[in-house]
Amino acid sequence: MKRIVFLDYVRVFACFLVMVVHASENFYGAAGATDMVGPQSYLGSEADRLWVAVYDGFSRMAVPLFMIVSAFLLAPMKQEQTMWQFYRQRALRILPPFFIFMILYSTLPMLWGQINGETSFNDMSRILLNFPSLAGHLWFMYPLISLYLFIPIISPWLSKATAKEERFFIGLFLLSTCMPYLNRWFGEVWGQCFWNEYHMLWYFSGYLGYLVMAHYIRVHLTWNRSKRLTIGTILMVVGAVWTIYSFYVQAIPGEILVTPEIEIGWAFCTINCVLLTAGTFLLFTCINRQNPPQVITETSKLSYGMYLMHIFWLGLWVTVFKHNLELPTVAAIPCIAVSTFISCFIATKIISFIPGSKWIIG
Repeated sequence: MKRIVFLDYVRVFACFLVMVVHASENFYGAAGATDMVGPQSYLGSEADRLWVAVYDGFSRMAVPLFMIVSAFLLAPMKQEQTMWQFYRQRALRILPPFFIFMILYSTLPMLWGQINGETSFNDMSRILLNFPSLAGHLWFMYPLISLYLFIPIISPWLSKATAKEERFFIGLFLLSTCMPYLNRWFGEVWGQCFWNEYHMLWYFSGYLGYLVMAHYIRVHLTWNRSKRLTIGTILMVVGAVWTIYSFYVQAIPGEILVTPEIEIGWAFCTINCVLLTAGTFLLFTCINRQNPPQVITETSKLSYGMYLMHIFWLGLWVTVFKHNLELPTVAAIPCIAVSTFISCFIATKIISFIPGSKWIIG
């Protein structure tokens, strides 16, 4: 397959944003949190409140961007490819590095005392059930795998669906992304009750909506570059302001807060996050370079390994910039993210020279 240049830029951008998100989480986790925020949050100052909202809020498009990139490249499945061939190809690409890093996150932290033997054993014993306790970022792999499992199922429909039919699906998906707000304001809606979580739009919700959106943009969207720039910018700005403000208005400094409540607008399948993601992706589609800089192509190829390992590096740079140098939040978060990104790139590049490195970093 010919390389789609703008997708390399999206991968690099999204990979960096993941690190911005996790750098930011070190500034609103309550006591007892690890390198990522836990179920309770605490902001120590107005500066933390503002800059966590800005940096982390804007960066919440990272996960949906990765989903869109995967869908843009893989859906629908090639006609000559069977379901089992598709599954085998995807499994060999992502599962070996995934399991290797789950083992590493379950064992290596014992070397510097972050976990004890009991926690390590418990994490190892649950590898087939869930991610290790210090690898919360690996939650992303499960919806990604789910999307891969579903691509052969939805491919026949995508291959013959009209633009109007896909817009209908996307419209229902957009409506489903309003559910977190509807539940907060109106309680249970559209069939929800304590014995049924599968509301009326359940099967149009979640990351599947991003898959269909990616296909629609690739196949049916006929906007010229100027229109994509204009509408993309508007969607990105509206989505960013909404996402940032949704956290800022609730994150009162000096109080113990419930993380899922203050992050209601930071869920990846909320309407504001969809606007932010779709607008940003449209802007990236305006890149028409044939030959991107070598560093972009290289980083894009290494992005999976960088994502897998970045929590190992993050804690080091949090110690340096937050605790040792005591930089203000406005500077500390980007410094942590940039240093983590560079460290991951160097480490992953070195590993890439090892024979068989694809089984470690993808």
